[in-house]
Amino acid sequence: MLIKNQKNIYLKVKDYSVSGETFELTENLEYGFLETTPQPSPDKLSEYYESEDYISHTDSKRNLFEKVYHLVRTYSLNKKLKLINSFSLESKNLLDVGCGTGDFLQIAKQNHWNVSGIEPNEQARGAANKKTDNSVFKTEHLESLKENTFDVITLWHVLEHLPKLENQIKIFKKLLKPNGTLIIAVPNYKSYDAKYYKNFWAALDVPRHLWHFNRASISNLLEKFSLKVIKTKPMMFDAFYVSLLSEKYKTGKMNPVKGFWVGLVSNIRSMSTKEASSIIYIAKNS
Repeated sequence: MLIKNQKNIYLKVKDYSVSGETFELTENLEYGFLETTPQPSPDKLSEYYESEDYISHTDSKRNLFEKVYHLVRTYSLNKKLKLINSFSLESKNLLDVGCGTGDFLQIAKQNHWNVSGIEPNEQARGAANKKTDNSVFKTEHLESLKENTFDVITLWHVLEHLPKLENQIKIFKKLLKPNGTLIIAVPNYKSYDAKYYKNFWAALDVPRHLWHFNRASISNLLEKFSLKVIKTKPMMFDAFYVSLLSEKYKTGKMNPVKGFWVGLVSNIRSMSTKEASSIIYIAKNS
């Protein structure tokens, strides 16, 4: 817990993918995000990732769902590359935290970025190192990186997984160059699909997701460390992917028509509300 004030219970949510346990989401009164309660101890947290269905840790394409996921990921990789290229200056030093199997680092390296990655999962890290000439390290390596090194640090659906949240932001702040860019992509519990599916919303993903953000809470958190959000971008494909999986949790079966429809409605509504299913936050160091 980051603060000791009394907290309100926002929702009770089941872990549908691994343990079947139930957790509470409580409101953090300082920043405005939700916290998974109780949070697994650091030595137990890895057990909740022990599933062949944890898709970011594998390159497998066993079924239609995984094939669609990887097809969308290929498209998204090029969009991410375009985004970081818009913030490269004379040097191009990139750190990708929680890099999974290393596809983003690979495409960045092919486009003349000096890449480094952090990935706690041994299997995923091994796959990533084959693609990046051994540029991916364990989490502990973060502490040994040199200050003011990176032009861009990215966390693609990673921040919600990290224990000791404030300490993590301090580290990223230290590693960024002056005027460097921090790019964070996280689910948004204020989106239409989140409100529609409620405790079945797949992007809650307890207890692997320790924190659950909205637009205001990200800004509140980063501003405490002199990191200013200058721009946000919606991740439109996430609404479809998350809604498909949420429909499975809610009904016990994959309903692509219903899932697609909820995702479409969520994206349409987000054009006016700005409350997309997942949002990319672009913050500058100052």
